[in-house]
Amino acid sequence: MTETASAPQGVPCWVTLLVPHLEAAQHFYGELLGWHYRPGSQKLGHYEIALSGGAPVAGLGEARNSLRTFVAWTPYFATDSVDTVAGRIRERGATVAVGPVRFGPGRVAWAADPAGAVFGIWEGAVTPGWRVGGRVKANSPAWLELITRDAFAAALFYGEVFGWDRADPERYDIRYEHDRVILRIDRQTVAGLSGGAVEDAPDPRVRPHWHVHFRVEDVEASAAKAASLGAEVVSPPTESPSGRLAVVRDPQGALFSIESEGA
Repeated sequence: MTETASAPQGVPCWVTLLVPHLEAAQHFYGELLGWHYRPGSQKLGHYEIALSGGAPVAGLGEARNSLRTFVAWTPYFATDSVDTVAGRIRERGATVAVGPVRFGPGRVAWAADPAGAVFGIWEGAVTPGWRVGGRVKANSPAWLELITRDAFAAALFYGEVFGWDRADPERYDIRYEHDRVILRIDRQTVAGLSGGAVEDAPDPRVRPHWHVHFRVEDVEASAAKAASLGAEVVSPPTESPSGRLAVVRDPQGALFSIESEGA
């Protein structure tokens, strides 16, 4: 979020991961996805920008002690006014935990939806590689998926908060597909919202959260590599509506997916 591009209202524009051990996370994702790093803003403490092919794709930071209870990827959504979106979140019974505050060239806030899934709101310039349109590059985020209790309730919440339900129908398309609610902007799938009994999952570490899908060339090889680096392959490679996919939990507990492009 340091460049000078703009993004459509409500589109995912960045992801970050806060972990107890930053160097270990850099090593894991560097080996798995070929990422290199450069220092990020010192306002976030020890924070690194992950680069894939020289382009910024994600942020990795070291969590403070109070933030170490649950390690998860956090998405950010672009908006024209972080104050307006924060107000809509509160009006709908959800929580704005931090902000809005000034950060670099823009403003940011962190929130949790009614089910507890955490996300960020960003007002300002965004990284060009995160703009809607164009081909998703390997080893970078492809799209986001919300794992939650009620996909329709979540779609209503996010649609109202970010204005998806009032946006230009020529650009924004929300529909039910493959047992989940899908958001497309400019004909590109940017987010999915999947419902289910999250609290009844046998793994107590699974709770409502935003899940990042990373594009890779070879899912089988990447899953094997992740396991060799100490990660848990939660769901082995299998076919999915978006392509071949595996779910991985990194060595510090963050869930994510690796997938190849569908035919």
